Amino acid sequence: MQKVILLLLLSFNILYANALGINEKLGETVPLDLTFIDEKSNRVTLKQLMDGKPTILTLNYFRCAGICTPQLEDLAKMLGRLQLAENTDYKVLTVSFAEDETPDLAAAKRKNHLASMTRSYVADAWHFVIGENNSSHVLADKVGFSFEKTVTAQGQVDYIHAAALIILSPEGKITRYLNGIEQLPFDVKMALVESADGRVGPTIAKTLLYCFSYDPQGKKYVFMWEKVVGAVMLLIVFGFFIFLVKIGRKEDSNQNKGEKDE
Repeated sequence: MQKVILLLLLSFNILYANALGINEKLGETVPLDLTFIDEKSNRVTLKQLMDGKPTILTLNYFRCAGICTPQLEDLAKMLGRLQLAENTDYKVLTVSFAEDETPDLAAAKRKNHLASMTRSYVADAWHFVIGENNSSHVLADKVGFSFEKTVTAQGQVDYIHAAALIILSPEGKITRYLNGIEQLPFDVKMALVESADGRVGPTIAKTLLYCFSYDPQGKKYVFMWEKVVGAVMLLIVFGFFIFLVKIGRKEDSNQNKGEKDE
């Protein structure tokens, strides 16, 4: 039995070793006094950026050639269809966690995504900011967003990370995670309406990016076989563990029955 338990624990370690993604912290509060640099090079606090409204938060880096671009493109498309008044009912905040990005880069990224919208959108409702004094990393940690910096042999810096919309209440409470790239306007609307009242809601599309990963070179999603195999192995081991427990109970029952017959 001990060997089975050890094997089960080993499978968990294999499956989740070096895992990157989101460790949900629903109901916890982020510090509103964190400071950032906005697209106009102004120093602003998270409280000022949120302006007392429920806020859609994304964590990205502006030079990302992979998952960030499709995520922000879909976000712009979704915001254009969202049946709420931007800058009145909600705010949007895109925070770069890269260490070397600039306000000019943030401004260019913001301009491109606002221009892609099919309707007039209040520009002040969506801000692109960079960190100050490690504030981006602190915020990422507070919302459970983990990422890993990688450097190629040619010196190119990249980051491995997940994609999600994180909904914050006006007081900074984490009320909802909407994982993945494509989001339905209705789901986002409900998340914002609930967040305005401080209500915490369930996660949307929790497993979307668990099995699929974005391939920036092929510009497509690829199936992550190693994760699926790990999950299948874990299920097999768990099933074998249950089988051994049942066999053990059956043997104990037969033994007790034999003792009574004697």
